[in-house]
Amino acid sequence: MKPSHPIRALITTAVIAMASIYGTCAHAQTKPLADQQIDSLVESHKTVYIDGHPADIHTQAYVDSIRNKISAFYYDQFRHFSDPAAPYFLFLSKDAQLAMGIGGCVRMRGYYDWGGAIPASGFAPYLIPMDPSPTDMRHLGTTPAGTALFFRVLGRNKSLGDYQLYIEANFNGYQSRDFHLKKAYAVINDFTIGYANSTFSDPAALPPTVDAQGPNNKISPTSVLVRYMPTFKERWTVAVSVETPEPSLAVDNESTEKVSVWMPDFAAFGQYQWAPGQHVRLAGIVRTLSYRDMIEARNHNTVGWGVMLSSVARPAYAVTTYANVCYGHGYQSLGGDLLIGSYDLIGDPDTPGRLYSPASFGWCFGVQYNFRPELFVSVSASQTRYLPAKAVSPDEYKYGLFGAVNVFWNLTPRMQVGAEFDLGERRNFSGEHRRAKRFGAMAQFSF
Repeated sequence: MKPSHPIRALITTAVIAMASIYGTCAHAQTKPLADQQIDSLVESHKTVYIDGHPADIHTQAYVDSIRNKISAFYYDQFRHFSDPAAPYFLFLSKDAQLAMGIGGCVRMRGYYDWGGAIPASGFAPYLIPMDPSPTDMRHLGTTPAGTALFFRVLGRNKSLGDYQLYIEANFNGYQSRDFHLKKAYAVINDFTIGYANSTFSDPAALPPTVDAQGPNNKISPTSVLVRYMPTFKERWTVAVSVETPEPSLAVDNESTEKVSVWMPDFAAFGQYQWAPGQHVRLAGIVRTLSYRDMIEARNHNTVGWGVMLSSVARPAYAVTTYANVCYGHGYQSLGGDLLIGSYDLIGDPDTPGRLYSPASFGWCFGVQYNFRPELFVSVSASQTRYLPAKAVSPDEYKYGLFGAVNVFWNLTPRMQVGAEFDLGERRNFSGEHRRAKRFGAMAQFSF
């Protein structure tokens, strides 16, 4: 049996399940179960008036609009499944000009590896040991990483119009316990300024996983940016942004060395959405990757680029589908398995002192089935493939495969537990390959 058959089996199972549901679903006109779970979250919020109840009917109308904004929070263009829920308490001024929520989540994960442990709390096929030590064949681990606190401010101003401020920090720094800034940005009408998800990402189109690493082609970078993102006729959204780059170059500091970043990344996407939380998106990014040839004493600028097609949809009453495909040169530091190494620019074996941008390709597909609004299972599979144009070492990573089967249960709108089986494979250019297996569990409480 070929090594990739377990992943193929997961894909086949997902396709068959989705096809059968399409043919037998009798609730096509009913609100999808996944959306019903979001409704239960929205209804769980409490509004606290700082200095008395709203003064008049006009203020009450704005209070209602605040509730609509809370609902929109769960359908945010850049919201991932594992992101914290909106704050349980929302503090509102009497004139309703300002609302503030303080929220977060307490999240604990446990995992067990066997047959060769991955040396990380995130299940990444890139890290699968090809020759595991007999002392590391099994491993039991726990982590509080993902426990988060955040602040969200909603306001309106005669000059600026509607605006939002958002700050989020996670306990995922040193040893998964140090406080680490994750996001900090302001949204003023159609503009976003700050440290936020890149325009070249689509977190909503990534399938749910217990494991924090998720699909091994996950493109979900965060950077300091300025983005303009208008929506037309409620169905079309476009976005353009300039973003601070953090390239990862394979320099040796003998024949090649890094050059200071001097040009921002430019990203854009076009999206069509037919319902809240359902869309198809085409995104792209262009980058300037600079290095110095120390042999010729010259600086070189290489163009890197990437394209990504992604979608999230609820084609049936109980079904949600996730999909994304990406390809490019010199975009590897933006996510996926290759983020772990330095692959934006690599050495040219034919010309000492020169680097080039290799290609890579990735895909991910997932299907979620809700038995009830608060209970669902999902199956997903993904791959990242490294495509250098020139010869590389035989022990270099060629591709990785990742598959996950999980179940999530919301005990209450704000308490969730989950369990998952992960299967991964790493294959090198020599043909050497190895698989890894993990069982994981998670419990979290959002407030």
